[in-house]
Amino acid sequence: MKSKISYTDRVAGALYGLFIADALAMPVHWYYDTDALRRDYGQIGDYLAPRNPHPDSILWRSSYLPTSPKADILHDQARYWGQKGIHYHQFLEAGENTLNAQLAAELLKFVCGRKNYEPGPWLEHFISFLTTPRNHRDTYVEEYLRHFFTNYGRGIAPEKCGRTDEHHIGGVTLMLPLTIFFSDSPEYARKISQEHLALTHGGPLMNRGAALISDLLIALLHGTPMVEALEAPSLSSLTGAAGTSFLDLLDYPDHIVVGRHFSSACYMDQALPATLYLAAKYHERPEQGLIANTMCGGDNCGRGAVLGALLGAAGGLEAWPVRWRTGLKRPPVLPA
Repeated sequence: MKSKISYTDRVAGALYGLFIADALAMPVHWYYDTDALRRDYGQIGDYLAPRNPHPDSILWRSSYLPTSPKADILHDQARYWGQKGIHYHQFLEAGENTLNAQLAAELLKFVCGRKNYEPGPWLEHFISFLTTPRNHRDTYVEEYLRHFFTNYGRGIAPEKCGRTDEHHIGGVTLMLPLTIFFSDSPEYARKISQEHLALTHGGPLMNRGAALISDLLIALLHGTPMVEALEAPSLSSLTGAAGTSFLDLLDYPDHIVVGRHFSSACYMDQALPATLYLAAKYHERPEQGLIANTMCGGDNCGRGAVLGALLGAAGGLEAWPVRWRTGLKRPPVLPA
């Protein structure tokens, strides 16, 4: 039986969930030592600002050199690269989103303003946003962006600058606004979401994972109950290294499932079943679900964006406490 939550309310819930989950996890993004996470931030239930040092930061061994002046995407943040202990998001405020989610917000504003989507104009906006200094204050620019702009600086056409072997769940963050915005036309939403994702995150693993997420999200937005949607064969059969479905793990502690059975890292084959495990376990407790995801560490922003969208689509805008909705530094633009 489908619930009485309206489609419009589900759309709002999904969009807010995406950005709330990212902002909540932001200060402890990529903490793989969850003991250190708790030592540094305690039990997180509200937005917090990040602090240096970040004990698990790998920014000290990350690098990016523009292949031409037009490919400069680090700007004044470049001086922090190569240093130990630097927090990836050191200058963001409590309730602010990571660069990935900020790009999703740009995409959402783009389609809300135009009422349509075209890859060419979007790529122009995407390139302008990232190559213009002070458009954002995030220190870390993910590997897929460095790959894209390395190619762009070499003169490769923008539509061919993305990777064709991507496998990071964080890339789905950039697809979710399209799936949600166009979900009243499901086939078009699936098609346009996949085409958009391929601009930066190509490859069979991303294609399959994104298709599963799109199908699930669209079903939830149209009122299919979470449990029923997750029991679809294409989803319920997702397994980890031990060959166990995420649906068989609901009685285990979160830190055992996300961190031991499934890796807490960003790779789609592990991160997707981990995310669906959290959706299945917390579909009636969405606030606790985002807190649990945050406290599992790892790529909790990448997992969280997907989880927040799913839980918000299932529960509508009221799934999220008022303090989280009003505490976002940049609330999402909602479709008219």
